[in-house]
Amino acid sequence: MSEHINELFDKDGNLVGALLTAEAWTTVRDQVMAALGVDEQPAEQERPEPTADWETLQEYWDFPYPVDVDVNCEHCGNATDDWTADEPRLFRLTSVNLAGLVAFTCMNCRAKVTKRHFKDKIVTECAPYLDSKVTSKEGRY
Repeated sequence: MSEHINELFDKDGNLVGALLTAEAWTTVRDQVMAALGVDEQPAEQERPEPTADWETLQEYWDFPYPVDVDVNCEHCGNATDDWTADEPRLFRLTSVNLAGLVAFTCMNCRAKVTKRHFKDKIVTECAPYLDSKVTSKEGRY
C-alpha cells in the first residue's frame, strides 16, 4: 500500500488494524483523534521526587567516596553544595537507580543534569532543555 502504512490481517484475511510510521502518525494524528472523538488526556501532574529511591541508594552505597549532594548546571551556572537542603529547590531530583545513576532538572533553565557514580569516579553530564521536541519520539505511558 505505502511505505508509511502496513495493514494487518488475521489468519482469515480480515483487516484487523494498521501500523503507521512515526512520520505518518504525526501528520494525521489530530485528524484521526478528532474523527474518532478521542479527547486528549490531561497532562500528568509533575511526579514527586523519588526520595525513597535516593534513600535506598544511600543505604546500599558501596563507593569508596562519600555520598555527593552537590549539583552544578553547566548551562546557566546554577549550583548548590547540597541539593537536599535547598528550599526552594535549585535542582529537582527526577530519577535514581541502585546502579548509581542520578538525574536532576535545573529549576532555573530546565537542563537535565546526570550524575553517573562509578567505583572510582563520578561522571557528570548536562544536557540543555529543548523546547521543541520531536513528538514522534516522545514516550507516553
